[in-house]
Order: sequence, then C-alpha cells, then structure tokens
Amino acid sequence: MAKTKSATKITPIGDRVVIKRVEAEETTKGGIILPDAAKEKPREGIILALGSGKLLKNGERAAFSVKVKDRVLFSSYAGTEVKVDGEEFVILSEEEILGVVE
Repeated sequence: MAKTKSATKITPIGDRVVIKRVEAEETTKGGIILPDAAKEKPREGIILALGSGKLLKNGERAAFSVKVKDRVLFSSYAGTEVKVDGEEFVILSEEEILGVVE
C-alpha cells in the first residue's frame, strides 16, 4: 500500500477521515454580530486526510465515496474533536458523513 502525505500531522486509520470545520458565521442574516459564546459550531467541513478504507471480510479495503478537499456535512455530535498544534480537527468514520456539498 502506498503511503500518502496528508495536509495534517494526523493520519486516520481504517474508514476514518480528518476534517477541518469551516469558520462559523460572524453575523446573522439580519446583521447582528454574534459573540463567540453564541456561535454554533458548524456542521460542515473540508476533508484533509483519508484512512486506508474499511476492511472487508475478504481482506480487501473498501474505496471511499469521498475524497480529500471535498466539502462535507456531518451531524453536530459526530466524530471526535482533537487539537494538534493549536488547530482543531474532527476525526470521524465515513458512515458519519451525511453528504457532500457541491
């Protein structure tokens, strides 16, 4: 299996992906500026790294249905949030991804 360079220092294992959340909205549609405490964490992010794929019963790896740099949607409580070198990332399994934003 070929090693791939990831944009982060995190290399996911199996069917996991590393996601960088997109920035939260600073203002509402009505123009009200939101303080940090009132901002909801975005449920949207960019895939930075992919694992090797889910291990199938026959010993092969399943291909991912997403790719690096895809903008994806996930639920609020999906995955595990980690902080590396001051940057926050979310690691989640491919099953937790709800969809790809085109």
